[in-house]
Amino acid sequence: MIMKDVKIRDEFIKLEQALKLCGEFSTGSDAKYAVLDGEVLVNGETAVQRGKKLRPGDTFTVNGHDYRITGA
Repeated sequence: MIMKDVKIRDEFIKLEQALKLCGEFSTGSDAKYAVLDGEVLVNGETAVQRGKKLRPGDTFTVNGHDYRITGA
């Protein structure tokens, strides 16, 4: 499976923001419900916090797509 990079400029990005930035969701509420429904994995584990801080090197999976957080 191909992993896509999500580039951030800051030290971290919150999971909900990353889900919108990667283009999987257009609204925060859609991203929120995906996390609450257990549809998002962070570093291989089911995400339980939409505000979880992701840093460069962290990965997340949603809708069958894999993403990696990278720095600017």
